[in-house]
Amino acid sequence: MAVLVDTSVWIDYFRSGQQSAELSYLIDENVIVTNDLILTELIPFLKLKNQMRVIELLREIKRLPMQIDWDDIIESQWQCLKSGSNGIGIPDLIIAQNAKVNHCEVFSLDKHFQMLTQVITIKLYQLSG
Repeated sequence: MAVLVDTSVWIDYFRSGQQSAELSYLIDENVIVTNDLILTELIPFLKLKNQMRVIELLREIKRLPMQIDWDDIIESQWQCLKSGSNGIGIPDLIIAQNAKVNHCEVFSLDKHFQMLTQVITIKLYQLSG
């Protein structure tokens, strides 16, 4: 199954953080995917740091098409608010929707995605080991 890697994991990876080995494994297994929203969150900062080769490599990752269903996003946000999860941003809702539509797991270090599983039927990537 493809794994949509969230911005939080990429930032951890670039900083050689705790989950960098896990992401390296997924890269080696060739199961990672991205989307335009995640690239939009990452690329400006990489440009600022003059990391052009990293940008090139990120753009080579299979990119999921994004067809945002705004009515679904509104409903999901309403469900989040109703359940008391009022800190979940629209970008996270869009990423979750994109993963669901494309039948991908989400790999994120952001706790919002754990809360989102109560509202949106998404699969979270489970760390190995």
